[in-house]
Amino acid sequence: MTEPIAKILVPFKSVPDPYAEATPGGSASTAKAVINPFDEIAIEEALRIRERGEATEIVGLTIGPAAVDEQVRAALAMGVDRAVRVDDARALDPYAVARILRAAVEKEAPQVVLMGKQAVDDDSNQAGQMLAGLLGWPQATFVSKIELLENGARACCTRETDGGLEVIEVNLPAIVTTDLRLNEPRYVSLPGLMKARKKPIEVLTCEQLGVQVEPLTTTLSIARPPKRAAGARVESVEELVRKLKEEAKVI
Repeated sequence: MTEPIAKILVPFKSVPDPYAEATPGGSASTAKAVINPFDEIAIEEALRIRERGEATEIVGLTIGPAAVDEQVRAALAMGVDRAVRVDDARALDPYAVARILRAAVEKEAPQVVLMGKQAVDDDSNQAGQMLAGLLGWPQATFVSKIELLENGARACCTRETDGGLEVIEVNLPAIVTTDLRLNEPRYVSLPGLMKARKKPIEVLTCEQLGVQVEPLTTTLSIARPPKRAAGARVESVEELVRKLKEEAKVI
């Protein structure tokens, strides 16, 4: 049997519910928030690794104001052992997030950082890779299967790529980012949520972590794409060509 690794750190982000209708000009703070779906998959996989006896502690970590504590409670209800929130209400870009996560990793000293491949609100897909670069750790991205080897010294990861599946091995500690096919997150029950409300949330600041960050990007506006115009029938190829040229101006 594989000896358990000591700790898995699972960073997760609070995002607007991807199944809720977007509000033009609104913000994430006014929309219903949930755990980023890819991060929820990472939490689930960490739980499964612990349930197999291959890890002893799972620490969930998020960055945000007190309003995201609801998502922290959801992570605790899923089964995370301990939760940390870095108190910062700014809209941070991936590089700033990665720098904060690096400081948290140096504090927690996990053997694996398991996180979603991207957040569904900005779709940047950069924080995991940047974190690996800052730490100088190996990384396995877009992972749909993970297996610990050699008593937790290495991990065998199956990656989703445009050309198919790629199987790689990385030495631990490492950064692993999760893809959709890795698992199906478990349902969080109401009793589980009630128990989670009694669990403490450790709140830290960037200053306490010894890191200073400033966002490098600014969101200027949020808007829906224009509605598609209704289709129209044409009587001939000649008419179609004329409309494409004179009205649509695409040829």
